[in-house]
Amino acid sequence: VQLQACGGGLVQAGGSLRLSCAASGRSFSNYAMGWFRQAPGKEREFVAAISWSGGDTYYADSVAGRFTVSRDNAKNTVYLQMNRLKPEDTAVYYCAADLDGTYLINPLSYDYWGQGTLVTVSS
Repeated sequence: VQLQACGGGLVQAGGSLRLSCAASGRSFSNYAMGWFRQAPGKEREFVAAISWSGGDTYYADSVAGRFTVSRDNAKNTVYLQMNRLKPEDTAVYYCAADLDGTYLINPLSYDYWGQGTLVTVSS
């Protein structure tokens, strides 16, 4: 599976962005998908995840209520809608694919990673 994330950019605090992650290769619908982020000088952290069917979603406490993860298996794409953005959301955001779909908050569980897209939130 090859993953291509896009949609990052510069936005003011309180604004919104939607990230997309397009997948190619093996059957996208077999994979749970996750979003992670990494800020400068910090470790990669879990943001959100969605089951292969889209029926289950998971969020980090820091983004719950502001971010929404969704997927369109017909388009081989997963999305991360980010609202009410804060300066502390500034990071490189990565999408990842996990065939097992069990430990979705653990980056080590994921099989494939996209290249990342930069989100910068100004105060």
